[in-house]
Amino acid sequence: MLAAIAPEYDTEPAVKISYGTAGFRQNAETLVPAMFRVGILAALRSKCKGACIGVMITASHNPECDNGVKVVDPLGEMLESSWESWATKLANCSNDGLEAMVQTMVTEVGVDVKAAVSVAMAMDTRPSSPLMAKAVAAGVAAAGGTVTDFGLLTTPQLHYVVRCTNDPAYGTPTEQGYNEKLSTAFKALYASSGATEPVAFHVDCANGIGAGQLRKLLSHLTGVVDATVCNDGSVGKVNDNCGADYVKTNQKAPPGIEAGDGVQCASLDGDADRLMFFYNKGGKFQMLDGDRIAILCAVFFNELVSAAGLKMNLGIVQTAYANGGSTKCLEKLGIPVACAKTGVKHLHHLALNYDIGVYFEANGHGTILFSDDALGVIAKANGSTNAEKKALTDLRSLIDLINQTVGDAISDLLLVQIILIRKKMSMPDWAAMYDDLPNRLVKVKVADRSVVGTTNAERTCTSPAGLQDAIDALVAEHSCGRAFVRPSGTEDVVRVYAEAETRELADDLNHKVSLKVFEMANGVGNPPEKVTA
Repeated sequence: MLAAIAPEYDTEPAVKISYGTAGFRQNAETLVPAMFRVGILAALRSKCKGACIGVMITASHNPECDNGVKVVDPLGEMLESSWESWATKLANCSNDGLEAMVQTMVTEVGVDVKAAVSVAMAMDTRPSSPLMAKAVAAGVAAAGGTVTDFGLLTTPQLHYVVRCTNDPAYGTPTEQGYNEKLSTAFKALYASSGATEPVAFHVDCANGIGAGQLRKLLSHLTGVVDATVCNDGSVGKVNDNCGADYVKTNQKAPPGIEAGDGVQCASLDGDADRLMFFYNKGGKFQMLDGDRIAILCAVFFNELVSAAGLKMNLGIVQTAYANGGSTKCLEKLGIPVACAKTGVKHLHHLALNYDIGVYFEANGHGTILFSDDALGVIAKANGSTNAEKKALTDLRSLIDLINQTVGDAISDLLLVQIILIRKKMSMPDWAAMYDDLPNRLVKVKVADRSVVGTTNAERTCTSPAGLQDAIDALVAEHSCGRAFVRPSGTEDVVRVYAEAETRELADDLNHKVSLKVFEMANGVGNPPEKVTA
């Protein structure tokens, strides 16, 4: 089955790696053998599905010294969960056992080894990415295929390319096709809004791939968008003191982006699939995260669907990390809310249950999905009044503006601009839609994270025995208290989230829960200190 395997792609027995929602991700120096095996996996997946499969080389919001890879399925979605275990097995298999492992996989999965291979590959701007790409291409070749290399793309752009390759009706499967589809839709919506001044904002591009790709798109939007691109990679490392994760975690503006009071600012992450907004009010930092993006979008689409004379089932999918203030706001608005396990693949799956499913993690990763039925209704509707006809035209343009394959920071950035223009909202107006409850998120080091089990979309702890009862008792001391714990998917830590009526109470609740986790889940080192910064 496999051609000759070069010695440099053999694994080190001591190095164990696991494929999860974020794919493979670790220090780049140890990742090359796994990248070779991802090439094999992608080729086999392509043979199995009879379709193009994507391989995106990126470590997203991780430091520049890391790299990683995400496999993209035929419709631009993440790799099917049942194949994640095969990816893990291949990555940890030595060269001596690789042929046998592949044969086992071919037999159990039912791969037609004679089928053609179609693999689309792209990478971010990390210095290690070209070496990773070489290893992926070698793996595809070992499995009897060749790679179509798209060079530098954002993660969402590659998802788009894969979807278009397998579904030509979705668009043209090139970088240029992506830029033309989004820019055409944005210009139509801008004209429809009646705006006369270019949309102005500052964008922190995390010193990553988003800077160059955003500038290419902006060249199609001259006269309608006036964007200042910051942290563009000319100075500094990917995600180093910048980017969406920096803004969300530190709750402050990153160095390298300077804007006066009320000026709209946004941050992408290293591969441009996360988006955070912020501004200054009287010199004080104000953050608008994924929860706020989701609510803004849901309210707008509810209004637009009604204006078009249509009736559709719209809902929002959140995770346990969604701020309680946002959930209460949605309840008051009468917008259905579902809660999914952490990880965009879980949110994406639940969002498919709605005609229009809005999902954004609090970290700014998300998009909007339209069911096939909804797309059909919108495409065929004529509207009985001029207002309905206009709303329908806008809905069709919005569908083109949104990257439904995966969370896309650039697409979402343009979408928010249109909504703010249409609703005549400033950044403070948007922020005033609801008040966040003060919250705190910390990590507690443990000997083995698997001792902590959860259920109810990770909101309820099932083990160790007695931990959930202890959490419930602590939460009961607060009128607006909420807390949950969940094991990390990548390291031996337990994440502890708490929110309460005030910053002091939230910090106190978090600390007390963290001490319980340390005590009951075999904490490592010294007991966690109270975080108040």
